[in-house]
Amino acid sequence: MSKYGPIITLKIGTTTSIFISSHSLAYQALIQQGALCSDRPLKLPTNQILSSNDRSINTASCGPTWRLLRRNLRTEMLHPYLIKSGIKSRANWALNILIQRLHEKSNPEMGVMVLDHIKHVIFSLLAFMCFGDKLDDVHINQIKDSQHRALLATIRFKILDIYPRVGKLIFKNRWKELNALRKEVESVFIPLIHARIKYKEGRANSGVHQEEVCYVDTLLNLELPEEKRKLTNKEIVSLCGEFLGAASDTTSTALQWIMAYLVKYPAIQEKLYKEIVSKIARATESTEENSIKLITEEDLRKLSYLKAVILEGLRRHPPSHFLLPHRVTEEMELNGYVIPKNAIIYFMAREMGLDPNVWEDPMEFKPERFLVDGDEFDITRSREIKMMPFGVGRRICPGYDFAMLHLEYFVANLIWHFEWKPVEGDGVDLTEGLDFTFTMKNPLRARISPRLNN
Repeated sequence: MSKYGPIITLKIGTTTSIFISSHSLAYQALIQQGALCSDRPLKLPTNQILSSNDRSINTASCGPTWRLLRRNLRTEMLHPYLIKSGIKSRANWALNILIQRLHEKSNPEMGVMVLDHIKHVIFSLLAFMCFGDKLDDVHINQIKDSQHRALLATIRFKILDIYPRVGKLIFKNRWKELNALRKEVESVFIPLIHARIKYKEGRANSGVHQEEVCYVDTLLNLELPEEKRKLTNKEIVSLCGEFLGAASDTTSTALQWIMAYLVKYPAIQEKLYKEIVSKIARATESTEENSIKLITEEDLRKLSYLKAVILEGLRRHPPSHFLLPHRVTEEMELNGYVIPKNAIIYFMAREMGLDPNVWEDPMEFKPERFLVDGDEFDITRSREIKMMPFGVGRRICPGYDFAMLHLEYFVANLIWHFEWKPVEGDGVDLTEGLDFTFTMKNPLRARISPRLNN
């Protein structure tokens, strides 16, 4: 971006699109003038289908409904206290499955395809959080497949948003395909929602109190403030799909990138392992039904180098190169640049994480860069912006606490339990490829062996 400057304007269809790669301009827009720059594009035709008329946190315009949906997710599911308590039950269960799968599937010569197992386990965890049930592999694969294709549809069908009136005539088959995909997602999710309702009714009739609340439970209790009504099943499907999609692909992609760097650079892996061994006196059993010993959430607080590794992984490979688009609701000015009303701004998260004016040797993987300041690095960057893998300001990802804690939890335990090495004759390829997120073009294959102390 140094060739074209920190801000670029393009005309895409009838929309003024602005691309910002400058940390200071992003800070001015998202923090200092966040009230003018935190809306979403006005009613895109594909969103009307994929998100039930913008009934999702990511697509809804700022207003009472958006605030209600976001507050519900943050306070009822993703509050830091609830995330930490969930580590002791749901995340422990998922991590046990992952460690067992890696033990069973690892091949000393061929290695193991890491992403397949990571995706399955993280999706199982999120489905448990969403629907309140430990679903079998058949259900998980069914949900994962339909959800993944729905996420890819947000990219594949984007052309339908540029010239919607003409597009309905030219791209008739695509519109039919989009509607069919949405109906398929509903056919998978609605039975799970009904099963949860039936389960709750049965518990209430028997006088047994519910132990843990799932995301569907919280959505059933909501009333839309502007329409004075409960959410429909289709709207709940949209919100569940957003919950699963936004967290599963981004978390599993980030985890694969981090593990890939630890395989590629054994000295960094060894340094992390030594920190774990030196600061963790013992690990506790995850649950009564499993005997695998795990590092606990309380243990993670002692591991500063682990946090640095996670942050460096997110700096080098944020889940997306761009934040979701922001719409400007009133004309505003950024360092002399006039941003017109209704312009769409794309903030270039990847460029900011690789800016040589901010980061020394930005292409190198150096976790130590996050240990020099003494103070813990603020991922929300309320005072300044150096990188923003989860966004910043009003539209910051509501799940950033969940992502950070679970990345630390999974990486720490995977390194504590296994030694990770590249497959003989097959190095780690860090080339990017585009799926829904920017993932590894050639997924990580690694040889793993149990640590002797475990």
